[in-house]
Amino acid sequence: MTSTTDAVPMDLITGDLSAPMDRPLSVVVLGAGARGSAYADLAATRPQQARVVAVAELRDGVRAAFAARHDIDAKFRFADWRDLLDQPRLADIAIIAVQDADHVEAAVGLADLGYQLLLEKPMATSEADCDAIAEAARRNGTALAVCHVMRYTPYTLALKQLLLEGTIGDIVSVQHLEPIGHYHFAHSFVRGNWRTESQSSPLLLAKSCHDLDWLCDIVGGRVRRVSSFGSLTHFRPESAPEGAGERCISCAVEDGCAFSAKRMYTEGLRHGGTKAYFARIATGGDLRPETLEAALAEGPYGRCVYRSDNDVVDHQVVNMEFDSGVTVSFTLTAFTPLENRHTKIFGTRGQLTGDGRKIEVYDFLTERTTVIDTSLDGSSAAEGHAGGDAALLNAYLDALHGGRPELIVSGIDTAVAGHRVVFAAERARHTGTVIDL
Repeated sequence: MTSTTDAVPMDLITGDLSAPMDRPLSVVVLGAGARGSAYADLAATRPQQARVVAVAELRDGVRAAFAARHDIDAKFRFADWRDLLDQPRLADIAIIAVQDADHVEAAVGLADLGYQLLLEKPMATSEADCDAIAEAARRNGTALAVCHVMRYTPYTLALKQLLLEGTIGDIVSVQHLEPIGHYHFAHSFVRGNWRTESQSSPLLLAKSCHDLDWLCDIVGGRVRRVSSFGSLTHFRPESAPEGAGERCISCAVEDGCAFSAKRMYTEGLRHGGTKAYFARIATGGDLRPETLEAALAEGPYGRCVYRSDNDVVDHQVVNMEFDSGVTVSFTLTAFTPLENRHTKIFGTRGQLTGDGRKIEVYDFLTERTTVIDTSLDGSSAAEGHAGGDAALLNAYLDALHGGRPELIVSGIDTAVAGHRVVFAAERARHTGTVIDL
């Protein structure tokens, strides 16, 4: 196997992305958690196009396991991603999967060093920081792609082609639901890293900037006005059942609680699937029963959902009006099974209904329904976002390695436009007003 030291190229690519390359792209990963590891592992399946050569990760065990998996030399293993800002560029591409609040410092600093950037969503936690990243990318000629994986799925491509062909005529309105899933919400947004706005960001930004970006892509054109309503209704101390304890592992009523961390993560250890994905996060990747027990007893993922320090909303609606007159209603909620998003698009000639995998087209003239199945993998992060993770990573590598920058469909301009809608919706929610963009 080629050593990492030898794998770091001396002729790192610059802002000119029009020429194909005759060597693999070198990649450094900032943040070796779930998202950073997913993209790195996908890159490793294409050794002729990409090679992971460096990693920055705070957690010693996670960093060591990641480095071993990708054969990374010791001198290219960093505990602090900021160390990369203090030395010459090490790779062609930086995959930024650190905490949301760190995106702006990482992206601006690495763009100024000449890295090409694959940036996990959200782009940043404020509109000003999004603009700062965009400005840095533009002045450096950076190939920036934000990881809006929904734009890249086979489902989205098929749906857009149907709309382009006029299958349901002109779009009049859209209804879109993101069913976060009760145990996903409890894991990530009550106990996890995205539970408070001050430490991360509003729920709409952290979880659903994907969806508002996707809706803008599907409808096309500019959003004119936005309104929004939402609140934290259930995951509060006053909703705790009588007898509830501070932690699930020692709670007298745990066996009757739908949000039990003990049950969720234990089932993940036993049966795999999405719950195992969350269990790996809760335990730092160590799935031994004794490690899980310690995490439940001492870590944030063992806390009662009614006695955490969370403050993000658990349900929200966003209404949008486009310049074209198209109206969109978007709902996100914790109180669902973990399932695919649901979309209905109402047109002048028919209705399109989709769930991230299957598309049903009802034609007004014939009164017949046609079903198109685009199924790949599941829609959750643990399942690859219905093929979106692989399609995004492949498009980005093909764009840079093959000299085809047009393959990046989640670049600077679209990312900034979609995030502006998110920030406008949050202003509308907090002020109780309709925001003009």
